[in-house]
Amino acid sequence: MKQHVKPMRILFADDETSIQELMRIELPRLGHEATVCPDGRTALAALDRTSYDCVIVDLDMPGVGGLEVISRVRETSADTETVIITGKSSLESAVTAVRQGVFDYLTKPCKLADIQAVLERVRKKRELTSRLRALERRVRRAEGTSQLVGASSGLERVRRLVARVGASDSNVLVRGETGTGKELVARGIHEGSPRVAGPLVAVNCGALPEHLVESELFGHRKGAFTGADEHRAGLFEVADGGTLFLDEIGELPKPLQSRLLRALESGEIRRVGDNQPITVNVRVVCATHRSLEEMVAAGEFREDLLFRINTFEIAIPPLRERIEDLPELVDYFVRKARPQTPPDAVVAMPEVFETLARHPWPGNIRELANVIEHALVLCDELPLSLEHLPARLGAVASRAAFVAKSGDGAAAEIVTNSAVAPTAPPAQSRKPESLRDLEMRAILEGLERNRGNKARTAEELGISLKTLYNKLHQLQESAPVA
Repeated sequence: MKQHVKPMRILFADDETSIQELMRIELPRLGHEATVCPDGRTALAALDRTSYDCVIVDLDMPGVGGLEVISRVRETSADTETVIITGKSSLESAVTAVRQGVFDYLTKPCKLADIQAVLERVRKKRELTSRLRALERRVRRAEGTSQLVGASSGLERVRRLVARVGASDSNVLVRGETGTGKELVARGIHEGSPRVAGPLVAVNCGALPEHLVESELFGHRKGAFTGADEHRAGLFEVADGGTLFLDEIGELPKPLQSRLLRALESGEIRRVGDNQPITVNVRVVCATHRSLEEMVAAGEFREDLLFRINTFEIAIPPLRERIEDLPELVDYFVRKARPQTPPDAVVAMPEVFETLARHPWPGNIRELANVIEHALVLCDELPLSLEHLPARLGAVASRAAFVAKSGDGAAAEIVTNSAVAPTAPPAQSRKPESLRDLEMRAILEGLERNRGNKARTAEELGISLKTLYNKLHQLQESAPVA
C-alpha cells in the first residue's frame, strides 16, 4: 500500500546498477522526486543544477567518493540532510561522518524499509524546522523587532552590550529578575549575529518535566524508554546552524548539567538510547534570575559549566531601577494592543504614571504588560485613568484623588470612617521597606485577593509558579519561631 507523505526531492548516488534501478522505481513509488546517479561526479553535477531535501550517497564509489559529495552539499545547501550507505569495511568512516553532521548511515545490504524509515525521519525533522521558522516569523511580525523599549542609562548599556556580543559567536549569560526581558535580549543577540538566517530555539529549563529534559534537549532513539515510539531530534539538532536559548538555566537538573557541558565543549550530542554522537553547530545563550555563584557554593550548579556559559555576561536592570522608562513602556504596550491609536494621542493620565511609579514591580516588564492589558479591557476610550488599573494599584490612589477633590471636611470623614486605609505614620518616622519585604507583601496580598490560588497569583504577578513557591519557602524559613 502506498504511503502518503509530503514529497521530498532526493538525490541518490550509488555505483551498483541494481540499486540504481531499484531506487528509480521505489523512491517515486514512496511519493518522492528522485534523481539517481551512477557515480559521485554525476552527483556533483546534479547538485550544481538544483537543490535537494535529502542526499543519499554511497561512501565507497570510484573517483569522486561519498564524502566529497557531502562536502559539496555543505557548501551549497546547508539545509539539505545527508545519509551515507556503506559496507561493513567502511563502518568507521561512516561513524566519523555522522559525528561531522551527516544525518544517518545505512550498512549494505540495506533493505528498502530501512531507507524508507530514514527518509521518514528526515521528513519529520524538516517539517519541525519549517514550523519553528514559520512560528518565528509570525512572532516577529506580531512583536516587531527585538526592540528594548526605554532610554534609561541602564537599558542603553544593555543595548550596547547586545550589539557588541551579537557580532561574535561567544556563549552569553543573561542575568535578570523574572519578567525583565531576558528572551528579548537573547533574540536581539541572535538577530545581530551571523546566525540570523538560522533558527532561534527557546526553551525554559524550569518548565520541562525532569524526566523529559534529556530527551527534549538531545533527542532520543526509538525504544530508548517507555513511550519513545519513534526517533526524535532534540532541540540542539533543531537549533543547528542557529541559536539555542536556555532560559532559567539554574533549574537544569544536576545530572544534565554534565551532559550540557560536554555538548558545549565538544560540539557533539548523543540522543538518548544512541551510542553514536552527532555533531551540531549551535550558539548557546543562557539566562537566569538566580545567583549561580550561590548555587555553585551550595553544590547545586557545576562551576565548570558556569565558566563555560559565562563567556560574556549581560545584566538587565529591574523595572524599579528604570522607572523613567515607564511612560515609554506604557505607550508601547498601549499602541501594540491598539495599533490604530493616533501618534499624538495621550495614552494615560498623569496620575496613572504617578501610581505606576510607586509600585515595586516584582514581576517587572511582564507584570507591567499584564497591568496595561487589564486596564485596556476596562478602558473603552483612551486615556487610561486610575479606575482602569487593577485594584492592587489603583485603590489607594483612587481614594487619595477623591479626598483631594472633596475638600477638608470630606477628607476628614473618609479618614475617620475608613477601615481599609488607616492613617499612615509621618514620613520621617516610617522605616523604608526592603526589596524582600516589598516582594513578600505583594505576594501575600495577591494570595489574599485570589483566596490562596497560587497559580492565579503567580500569573497576576507575572512570575512563574515555581518562583512563587520558592518565595513562599523563603518566607517560611525567615518566619520567627514561637
